[in-house]
Amino acid sequence: MKLTCLVVDDEQLVTELLEQYISKVPFLELKGLVKNPLEVVEYMEKDTLDIILPDIQMPDLNGIDLLKTMSSRPIVIFTTAYSEYAIESYELDALDYLVKPFSFERFMKSINKAVELFKLKQNSENPVSGQEYISIHADHKIYRIRLDDILYIEGLREYVSYYTSKKRIITLASLKNLEESLPDSMFMRIHKSYIIPVQKLKLSREIRLIWG
Repeated sequence: MKLTCLVVDDEQLVTELLEQYISKVPFLELKGLVKNPLEVVEYMEKDTLDIILPDIQMPDLNGIDLLKTMSSRPIVIFTTAYSEYAIESYELDALDYLVKPFSFERFMKSINKAVELFKLKQNSENPVSGQEYISIHADHKIYRIRLDDILYIEGLREYVSYYTSKKRIITLASLKNLEESLPDSMFMRIHKSYIIPVQKLKLSREIRLIWG
């Protein structure tokens, strides 16, 4: 498995360092080094990107605003000299925040997190027959919840909200993609914004039959 990545930074020394770091990792494929964040959209239109590594302070559009404009996002690892944007970046579901200068060891810590998240996304988007759990990335954590513990799922534009018997979990995802990935035998979309367990739909019908 190779993960494709794009570096978005207008500092040559940083792009050269990231290019060197990426070349050392056999499962990473560098798709390009761009200075203008607007070029990211062009790359995503013509090719698949698994990871982007954007700076924050850049001409025309900063890294935070770039993230806000993207409806479908790859894994995002910020690389910046400005630590004060960390909280805002995490609120936008960035995976990590590397403050320059950062070592190869610190870079690999982020990449290993990206690999773990990528595998979890693959598993959640392609559940195998008989799978009992789903893994969800939210709040900078990985949640593992039982499929039969889901009360219902609500679509919130670019986000999906899972309601379980214990808590509500909100994550960046597409309700349409989720609908296609969940087992048909267990879940059904009953509204443009809602997916419910089939068992609860059956129970509701049985109650209506009993009480008329």
